[in-house]
Amino acid sequence: MRNYVIGCDWGTSSFRLRLIHVPDLRLVGEITSQEGVASTFTAWKAKGENPDMSREHFFRQQLTRQVDVLAQNTGVDLRSVSIVISGMASSSIGMDEVPYATLPFPVDGSRASIRRLEMQTDFPNDIFLISGVRTSHDVMRGEETQLIGLLALLDTEHHGVENAILIFPGTHSKHIYIRHQQVIDFQTFMTGEVFNLMSQYSILKDSLESIGFTSFSDSELEGFRLGVRESDSASTLNSLFRVRTNQLFGLLTKTQNFLYLSGLLIGSELKSLFGQKDWPLILCSGTNLYELYKLAVEELGLTGRTTTISAELVDKATIAGQVKIVQNQLLSLSK
Repeated sequence: MRNYVIGCDWGTSSFRLRLIHVPDLRLVGEITSQEGVASTFTAWKAKGENPDMSREHFFRQQLTRQVDVLAQNTGVDLRSVSIVISGMASSSIGMDEVPYATLPFPVDGSRASIRRLEMQTDFPNDIFLISGVRTSHDVMRGEETQLIGLLALLDTEHHGVENAILIFPGTHSKHIYIRHQQVIDFQTFMTGEVFNLMSQYSILKDSLESIGFTSFSDSELEGFRLGVRESDSASTLNSLFRVRTNQLFGLLTKTQNFLYLSGLLIGSELKSLFGQKDWPLILCSGTNLYELYKLAVEELGLTGRTTTISAELVDKATIAGQVKIVQNQLLSLSK
């Protein structure tokens, strides 16, 4: 079964399990659920931390159930297939806490912090838990795997990256600094989380109408452009209240205001790059946010030094990173 790897992206609030055909990185099957690390940990705690049921064993039980569903859906016998897990499963509330890797961090994954959990009688799969990376003031879990995979994919297309800032949008966006094939620094921006808090729980929620992040009219995008422009010229805290006055004074519709808030926060994140004039930029956005981040880059005048990676390639990066890391581990074990 060396032709297959089971890739697991186990986040705080979500779970994704994929069967990957290694030679061509083909996705054979996939299941998803909302049984993230946080809810799994809470369920274990609710059992009173029974000494007969360790945290690792409880997580293995949850994983067994999902692997069985994946095997049934794909018709593939998954016994002995290695499982590589990135995300929060290696955290203090995960399956087993694994120390962070530190900087400088080679982008080939050779210094990724990994813990191998060997197969057991009732769990016939080796598990490779991938930890995150830390600096003295910041951390990331999962993005390092996506980074390793993306750069490996770009190498196969003869687009090697030497020196650049890679921008990974998301709930907690990451700006990752690469120099000479190593991560030398990174920064986290709570762009997506602040958007969710402001749009769902603040006084601003009644001034917005959600339209999702799929397709937009020109009129709606004008609200986004306005938000990006105002992020560059005013205090973000002051501009946030304009979301309310935009609606009170009839300046924008509620749907335009929804995108105005998004533009304001994305613009605030990206304007931090103005001070990094000597660095090329690489925008690595998945499908959901691709159009908006690309538009924000254009609106802020950063297009000239920005390379935009296709959303399809970015969406494939985690798979490629998990495969590369587990291959490195299996190779080192065979030596």
